[in-house]
Amino acid sequence: MGFTCGLVGLPNAGKSTIFNALSGAGARVEAYPFCTIEANMGTVPVPDARLDRLAALFPEKKRVPTHLEFIDIAGLVQGASGGEGMGNQFLSEIRSVDAILHVVRCFADQNVAHVAGDLDPIRDIEVVETELLLKDLETMTRVRERLVRETKGPDRRAPARLAAWEKLLNAVAEGIPLRDQEIPHEVEDLVREVSPLSIKPLIYVANVDDSGGNEHSRRVVEYAKRTGKEAIVIRGRLEAEIAEAAGSDEERRAFLAEWGLSETSLAKLIRAGYRALDLVTFFTFAGPEVRAWTVRKGTTAPQAGGRIHSDFAERFVLAEVMDLDELVAAGSEHALREAGRITRAGRDYVVRDGDVIHFICA
Repeated sequence: MGFTCGLVGLPNAGKSTIFNALSGAGARVEAYPFCTIEANMGTVPVPDARLDRLAALFPEKKRVPTHLEFIDIAGLVQGASGGEGMGNQFLSEIRSVDAILHVVRCFADQNVAHVAGDLDPIRDIEVVETELLLKDLETMTRVRERLVRETKGPDRRAPARLAAWEKLLNAVAEGIPLRDQEIPHEVEDLVREVSPLSIKPLIYVANVDDSGGNEHSRRVVEYAKRTGKEAIVIRGRLEAEIAEAAGSDEERRAFLAEWGLSETSLAKLIRAGYRALDLVTFFTFAGPEVRAWTVRKGTTAPQAGGRIHSDFAERFVLAEVMDLDELVAAGSEHALREAGRITRAGRDYVVRDGDVIHFICA
């Protein structure tokens, strides 16, 4: 699996429509709030021309891309942190995702009610972000109470941990998401344990009508730039219809071209997601498969091996690393080895995007 994105936003923002556009899953879409009760899930392969080139060297092997999972989460309303609407379900499901796709309504439609009565994408963004912060505030306050008790015990680290946690907590109370704060090393373990909502990387998805970008979507893009985030403009309904109608990738590209679109929103989202999550892809061709794997930047060779099988991390000896372009140009692993172009890397080697790796274990 690559990574998981949770689609969140106000009711009737078009989350299920965007979900269908990205995944082609055909989730139910209605013009009233809370159409989505149980989360919809869809998995799509991540297109990668590098994998295609590598697989061409091994026609007898199965080509296995890395995957991206989408979760269409129930709509959120003001007061969700206190359980309003589908709030409790929304907030529990979002903890499991790697990144948040915040779907923001940027289209006008008299047949689709807006929960606030009018269209204001920045207000809508702030409602969702506030609810995430309020839930984090509640969770972090409970952790603080635990840390206070620990200061009365024998753990000498407790006072420093409490001070570091209170610094984060106070900033959240002032409206600063954890993703925009530096996490002190004293409490990194607590942050991993709690999995706060506002620490998740976030990408804005401006959902527009068939005509494309407009004043509302431009405001979302500008807001994203000011706050150091990414925004993608998607013609949600149009791309959902294309995803349903197209019988092949070729047909989909043809439909998109008719509307002046050079690529799918999925392709744009994958690039944005990789940047937001600091991901890289490496490749393997051992056994019956030529396969792509996704890991975070900074992952060492043993850790990358552990993504394939836990034994690889524990029994790692070395990694034989190949440059994909050189391997394709050489035509075979044997030819590349004869040319002396395979690097033997140890436990400290950090995997780079595009590496082709053969793991050697004890």
